Amino acid sequence: MAPSGRASIPEATVARLPLYHRCLLDLRDEGRPTVSSEQLADLAGVNAAKVRKDLSHFGSYGTRGVGYDVAHLLVEIASALNVDRDWPCVIVGAGNLGSALATFAGFTNRGFTVVGVLDVDPAKVGRPLGSLTVRHQDDLAELVAREGVAIGIVAVPPVAAQEAADRLVEVGITSILNFAPTVLDVPDHVQVRDVDLAVELQILAFHEDPSRRVGPTRTAG
Repeated sequence: MAPSGRASIPEATVARLPLYHRCLLDLRDEGRPTVSSEQLADLAGVNAAKVRKDLSHFGSYGTRGVGYDVAHLLVEIASALNVDRDWPCVIVGAGNLGSALATFAGFTNRGFTVVGVLDVDPAKVGRPLGSLTVRHQDDLAELVAREGVAIGIVAVPPVAAQEAADRLVEVGITSILNFAPTVLDVPDHVQVRDVDLAVELQILAFHEDPSRRVGPTRTAG
């Protein structure tokens, strides 16, 4: 649940704010001082009226004939998203996905820093991963306490995901990003966001023309 100051912002608007934030970062890096609602809408893939309504929820209305100040709007959206500060994150799972996430450069300028990657596999523990060294999952409590971690990322196979989530909850993690294709059972106060890549591909396949499919038809199961 959002803090009372942001409780009135609709979830649909919250879901679009990161899109605006990403576009504004690009505009800032290009040296663009202002942006109109129409331009921001084109970049974010929404309509201009929706942009104006979304931004009005936290008091930003732009200037007629000029648009929005990019730097100021970045500050406003970062504050609304709570990413105007650094959020240390920990990844459970040092396989292919966990390794890719740990070395992804796009987290830092969005307000997130991966401070640890953990695994239980002796073959993975102790190996370097970017600027980090993979640690054993038993080090989770110490790492969370020392770094002030609030967000945990689950990047383990489905059979190990619930145990990983349980460990994160036990050490005080209240926000979990779950990449395992399984439903996690967590207390009500813990927020979980699921990212199932296979589901996203299936949705894309649904919208494809069946005549373009190559190979035999698969049976269920």
